[in-house]
Amino acid sequence: MSEDTKVQREIRGVSKTVRELLSGTKYSIDYYQRDYKWTTKQVQELLEDLIGRFEEDYDESHERQEVVGYGHYFLGSIVISAKDGKKLIIDGQQRLTTLTLLLIFLHNVQRDRPTQVNIKDLIFSEKFGKKTFNIEVEERVRCMDAIFSQESFDTTDQPESVKNISARYTDIEALFPADIKDETLPFFIDWLIENVHLVEITAYSDDDAYTIFETMNDRGLSLTATDMLKGYLLANIADEDKRNTAAMTWKKFTTELADFGKEENKEEVADFFKAWLRSQFADSIRERKKNAKAQDFDRLGTEFHRWIRENKDRINLKKSDDSFNFIERDMAFYARQYLLIRNATQNYSEGLEDVFHVAELGFTLQNPVMLAPLRLDDDEKTIRQKINIVARLIETLLVRRIWNWHSITYSALQYYMFIVMREIRGKPVKDLVKLLTKRLAAQEETFDNPSFSMHKMNRYMVHRLLARMTDTLERESGLATHYTDYVNWTGDKKNPYEVEHIWANHPERHKDEFDHPNDFSEYRNRIGDLLLLPKKFNISYGDKTYSEKLKHYIKQNLLAQTLHSLCYENNPDFVKFSKKQGLKFKALEQFKKADLDSRQALYIALANYTWRPERLAEVSE
Repeated sequence: MSEDTKVQREIRGVSKTVRELLSGTKYSIDYYQRDYKWTTKQVQELLEDLIGRFEEDYDESHERQEVVGYGHYFLGSIVISAKDGKKLIIDGQQRLTTLTLLLIFLHNVQRDRPTQVNIKDLIFSEKFGKKTFNIEVEERVRCMDAIFSQESFDTTDQPESVKNISARYTDIEALFPADIKDETLPFFIDWLIENVHLVEITAYSDDDAYTIFETMNDRGLSLTATDMLKGYLLANIADEDKRNTAAMTWKKFTTELADFGKEENKEEVADFFKAWLRSQFADSIRERKKNAKAQDFDRLGTEFHRWIRENKDRINLKKSDDSFNFIERDMAFYARQYLLIRNATQNYSEGLEDVFHVAELGFTLQNPVMLAPLRLDDDEKTIRQKINIVARLIETLLVRRIWNWHSITYSALQYYMFIVMREIRGKPVKDLVKLLTKRLAAQEETFDNPSFSMHKMNRYMVHRLLARMTDTLERESGLATHYTDYVNWTGDKKNPYEVEHIWANHPERHKDEFDHPNDFSEYRNRIGDLLLLPKKFNISYGDKTYSEKLKHYIKQNLLAQTLHSLCYENNPDFVKFSKKQGLKFKALEQFKKADLDSRQALYIALANYTWRPERLAEVSE
């Protein structure tokens, strides 16, 4: 065999930073890696891991050059087949595609800033006026172009990968923490492109590349943490009949969990064990400092099988019957409640609507907190009450933070949620309400932020807040709920609800009140100038003057109708509710700066009512 042939048959693995991997390089997707299938959950976990690792080292006092000494993060490996001068991705396109979307987001966030970290060459290259992205797939080009240019893109009738790419970029916009602001963002971008690594494994023949792909994705012989926990518990049940019974119970519930998660969450079974065990047994959590040791909460999220073995005496797994009851009684009970919660995140269930509301905010730590107060002897009514009380606490906490532009990411709220979880463990309904109401009273953030507005990084969240406020107004006025329509889960998918401005984007129409277009723009984005309206409405009327729009608002949802005088003539339930709660709705023939100010104050009052702390106690009434 010649030396040249030997080189071509080599399989090379090289660690590369994000910059080294993407700068000046083009990747294509091979036929057995065509679809992009990541869900919100995977994007959320990636962001939480990246941001959590970055925040371990970041300090406001640092200079940017100090980022070079920050810790490194390993993002995994990609498998490449190099042939005919091209690099084809055999395995790893999910990570690379998501990483590209994150880079586009970071580029767009910086777009209007005088100083930027230049990352364009990691996203695309340009020759003769034509832009080509670092991952070249023809069917995705128009969508990627629209995302990069911050233009709308209709994914109707588009391939699955394109729909997922568009949705995951929206996820990144919604989930990226708002508190990584002007002074922090360059540090994060520097760290991401210089300190985050992937291993690029390159094969020089299709046979070798596919063999690597199969090897890396063949998990048939690998024992998961769930498998090892099952083996440990069953081995400790001496009675054969009881062991068989426990094995059947284990299979029943793990099958139900796996079936529930088969479409979007392949790790549903492991996620259940993490949520259950954390909710009942985690008494400590790792300190947020360098080289701090992992504690209960952390280990139950990564190696719960080993933690159980090491803590068997502490959690009363001393005898054969203890392991039997752990499966037959404890696991069975908490698996049923976990499935109840998870179903409520995907279906707008009566009595558990607030679980759905929390899920719509993209939060991931609610499951162990909702399981924490549940006791084995709780009846169905008590279980649902406790879950709903906790859901209302979490939603109110999150929305208040969003209203004050504070982060609601995993890393920002992990410690707080751990403390709440530990505090409410096993508590009866009355004590639960008392404890969590007290927590809300102690929260620093309130709705008294007179300038809360929409910006590039919180449009998704503002959409959810407007949906809740509109739905609350309508419910309290005796109308049916349309919340799932407003968040586009149901209804006309081709005419989705979008956040729309009352003022069209024409600063010249408001020269009498604003000296500069930037001042107009800041006011225009305040929540008091926003409504949720169908997309077709905005296409038809979005550019018109307020007086031209007004007559059409009466045909929309109640929050939009309140701008029109007719809303106050035949809506006795609405008038009674708004008067009782001191909500100063009024018809507006014109919409000047002072009118927007009054509308802003009105929305603040409506938010205070929608997320009032008293709602926790109302669950048990």
